[in-house]
Order: sequence, then structure tokens, then C-alpha cells
Amino acid sequence: MTATAPLVRAAALATLPALALHAAPVVSTFGPLRNRAMPRLAGRGRADHVALTFDDGPDPLSTPFFLRALDERGIRATFFLLGSQARRSPGLVREMAAAGHEIGIHGWLHRPLLLRGPRATHDDFARARDTVGDLVGQAPRLFRPPYGVMSTAAHVAARRLGLTPVLWTCWGEDWTARATPDSVHRTVTRDLDGGGTILLHDSDCTSAPGAWRSALGALPRILDTCDRRGLSVGPLREHGL
Repeated sequence: MTATAPLVRAAALATLPALALHAAPVVSTFGPLRNRAMPRLAGRGRADHVALTFDDGPDPLSTPFFLRALDERGIRATFFLLGSQARRSPGLVREMAAAGHEIGIHGWLHRPLLLRGPRATHDDFARARDTVGDLVGQAPRLFRPPYGVMSTAAHVAARRLGLTPVLWTCWGEDWTARATPDSVHRTVTRDLDGGGTILLHDSDCTSAPGAWRSALGALPRILDTCDRRGLSVGPLREHGL
């Protein structure tokens, strides 16, 4: 054990540069820095427009409520789907696309990308892209990483697969058990401005049970606030990215 200890330490030290490179994009997780220095990744778009996006669906127990609420207001949004969820509800995915919503991917499984190597990352993205693309009739062009955390392998895989990563400028913190429609509306609109991208969740598959109800309850209020501020709301494809 004593004789091999220096070799183990040397091997560990040798891997540090590679690990640092792999994790370097994690700095984009810090919203204020991302919004200032990485506007395209943050989803900064037209100054008179707000992009409305949803993660973690589709979920047959909750997503239809969001589709109905959006349809009543004549609003279309961007939905970042988990491939594993899309496989379980193919008809719902087709319904979302047929209604005019933009479909992106959120990976196959909702797992941190920092814990995955290049091959696993590429395979996860490709599986989600191909599954969703087959369902809607065209390959998705947008990608959002689970937890909003990118890695170098994720950037490389996204580029090779023709995917553009997009995060957000404001969110509702609607995944917690303590979230309410009031708290979601307040949290979103606190940081909302023209050109911003909103993140909400239309599923609780990775959240507290029933957490989606807080986002659904806040949605009309968020749209009303955008209207009062003179901001149009739509999917990322209309955002000028």
C-alpha cells in the first residue's frame, strides 16, 4: 500500500486538468453571470418579447392543463421534453406539436451531466432527439440540460447533433413542495424583462408531488403581467435567437 500511494496520487493529479475542463461550463449555472456574459445561452432575445418555456414533460396527468390554459390565451410555448417521458406518451407529444408549440429536448433521463462522460452524454442526447423527432416529424433543434448545468461533453455532443443549448433568465422555483401560485408569479416577475426567457415545469416527475399546480396557477398571472408591461409572449423560435 505504501509503495503504490505515490502512484495513486500521481494518477489522481493527472486527471485534474481533464476534470476541470469537463466541469468548466458549470459557471454558466450562475444566472447573473450567464445573463450578462452569455446572452444566447441565457435565452436573451427580442426586447419586446418574452419566451415561455416548460421542462420535464410530457405528463398526461398535468401537461394537458397547461395546453388548455395556453390555448385559451392564444399563446404558444417551447416545451423541453424528457425522451423517457415522451416515449410513454407519444400521442401527447404529437398533440403538443400539432397545437403549434415548439418542441425541444431535456435529455433522455433527468440526470446531472457532470456525472456523465462524452459517450454517455452523446448517447443520451441522441436517443432523446431521435425519439422526439420521430414523434413530431422533425428533429428538435433546442436542448436544455437537466438542472441547467452544462459540461464540456454536453456542448460537444449538442454541436455534433445539431442542438442549441438554451437556459433561462428567470424561473418560478415551482418544483418545491412549498411553492404556491403567488410565490411562482412573484419569483418569475421579479427578474422578468423584455428579451427574457421564463422557465416553468409542466410535470412533477422530478419535483415535489403536485408541484406543477403552482406553475399552472401562476401562469395566467404571469401572462397578465407581460401584457401590462407591453411584452408579447411566445416560443423561443419567435424570440430572435
